[in-house]
Amino acid sequence: MKKTILIVDDSSSLRQVVSLALSRAGYDVLEGCDGQDALTKLDGRKIHLIVSDVNMPRMDGIAFLTAVKAHPNYKFTPVIMLTTEAGDAKKDAGRSAGAKAWIVKPFNPPVLLDAVSKLCLP
Repeated sequence: MKKTILIVDDSSSLRQVVSLALSRAGYDVLEGCDGQDALTKLDGRKIHLIVSDVNMPRMDGIAFLTAVKAHPNYKFTPVIMLTTEAGDAKKDAGRSAGAKAWIVKPFNPPVLLDAVSKLCLP
């Protein structure tokens, strides 16, 4: 059975790049265009990992991550933040909210795939 990964980013081109890399590596991919949209994807189906941007309209990545961790079905789902934010304050906020990894854009797909393979739980 394929593992499912939710990508959350307001950039459709970035979602395409990440989705292509993950699909080629054998993962099923769901997409959300911001935190609020992504929350609608948390409908009880098994999601093995989430990759989220930080800076998005309507609901940013930190608020989304906080909501994910408060959801009983997804509180243990690992989250990778994939963002342009490289400052310690944002990283600390992400870590405090429950992020398991922080990858700065522009990113190298093999680096993302390595993090995904390490964090994608059965």
